Amino acid sequence: MNEYHFNIPVSTEKIKNLHIGDIVYISGELFTARDEAHQRLLKIPPKKLPFAIDSLGLYHCGPLMKKLENGWVVIAAGPTTSSRMELFESDLLKKFPLINIIIGKGGMGEHTVNALKNRGVYLSYTGGAAALAADQIRKVKQVYWLEELGMAEAIWIFHVEQFGPLIVGIDSYGKSLFLND
Repeated sequence: MNEYHFNIPVSTEKIKNLHIGDIVYISGELFTARDEAHQRLLKIPPKKLPFAIDSLGLYHCGPLMKKLENGWVVIAAGPTTSSRMELFESDLLKKFPLINIIIGKGGMGEHTVNALKNRGVYLSYTGGAAALAADQIRKVKQVYWLEELGMAEAIWIFHVEQFGPLIVGIDSYGKSLFLND
């Protein structure tokens, strides 16, 4: 087991150094997406998205936010159960091939494992760590579709520093801590 500290975006070469059980800390920008956001992303042509999705990590999270005069503050931002996104994830990865980091809770299934082969990883964040995650979010850069989807389902762009510890749950070699081989 090794420990890594990466800045997003992360090259495929660096991703291929990771193996299940390794510990990772991430700095850079993440976007949140739960079920409804995944569905919306799959319907919109990539060039019509209001943000550059390919330069971000994907975080399965429905944060609790507080609106201030000059922006937003994160109250809680723990991971949501990733298996709910299994239905959409491989299609999302095909549509946005530069997404190579997914962060969530509880693992993902065989379709996502196959979609990540030779290109990406799934990083597991401990459930119940919503306050820790909120502390590691340094800035809320933007929010999209808040009015239409609501706070938990909207896409939030976060700048994070030393976000983790994250455990490599699925590596780019098709190994998974969550599936029986």
